[in-house]
Amino acid sequence: MQAGGRGPLIALDAMGGDHAPGEIVAGAVQAVRERGVQVVLVGRPHELHRALAEHDAIADIPIVRAEEALTMDEGALATLRRPRSSIAVACHLVRRGDAAAVVSAGSTAGVVTTGRLRLRGQPGVVRPAIAVVLPTRPRPTVLLDAGATADAKPEMLVQFAHLGVAYGEAGLGLQDPRVGLLTIGEEAEKGNKLARRAHELLTAAPGIDFAGNIEGHDLLTGKVDVVVTDGFTGNVALKTLEGSVRYAFGQLRETIEEGRLARIGGLLQRSRLRELSSRLDPESQGGAVLLGLNGTVVIAHGSSSARGIAAACELAARLATQGIVSRIGERIASAPKTHRLW
Repeated sequence: MQAGGRGPLIALDAMGGDHAPGEIVAGAVQAVRERGVQVVLVGRPHELHRALAEHDAIADIPIVRAEEALTMDEGALATLRRPRSSIAVACHLVRRGDAAAVVSAGSTAGVVTTGRLRLRGQPGVVRPAIAVVLPTRPRPTVLLDAGATADAKPEMLVQFAHLGVAYGEAGLGLQDPRVGLLTIGEEAEKGNKLARRAHELLTAAPGIDFAGNIEGHDLLTGKVDVVVTDGFTGNVALKTLEGSVRYAFGQLRETIEEGRLARIGGLLQRSRLRELSSRLDPESQGGAVLLGLNGTVVIAHGSSSARGIAAACELAARLATQGIVSRIGERIASAPKTHRLW
């Protein structure tokens, strides 16, 4: 299967997300026309044809039929009840070699479970991890796991470190990424049993430049390049950061609009404020990446607009081109057996 043009073909789950399929299709059109990404839509053909017609794009983007879809409120077990859902078919396209990567704004639990069932874990990877990019300066920071594995074992956190380092190198161009363990104190003995044992393993892990423990207030300081934690803690930390950013910008907007002098100051700093807003906007990052599977999977935010979907497709294409799956495979294969779980 090929779409017009060059580059990896991205299988986009057109039925997943709060605003599917309208915003998903609009994002696909943006990805193709403005970012040069090749996309195939997976979903109900009659709905997708109608949405494409609104953009005069029927001839630009192919469609693969999938009559079923996972709703946003369905959990991981829903994928077993709907083996021909749009996300399942999208993953099957990658497994069959007809597409290079999957993008979905659907239920995170559904995407993770379907990805594990359809694409399987890479050799040596016990559990996949969701990696997100934090907008730190001067270099971005990778946080994982952001929700794929809530009950992790210490050895899994070592694997997550390898996954994060591979993503940082291949996806973000980071040189020799430094790894930090998210816990409740900088001292090695701080934290629960999971954190303390993970600290011991990470300290001794070859191929990992372990900088030690970090705390929540270090997440946006760029203190390390890769932050490792379990999926429960990582997801709470990520949602807290997102909520804090929204609150801060809301308060800033109200302050600027309160008085004439404040509005003038806001106008003078408009370009800087726009740049800051864009950098902190989750949609500008393209989404989270599910690492450790035999295929590239990007999970966009459930409420993504067309811009967010286009960015997610561009991210997926870039990661596929840079060989993130093979980079992870090489790193995991080189890890000492003492740090593996098989």
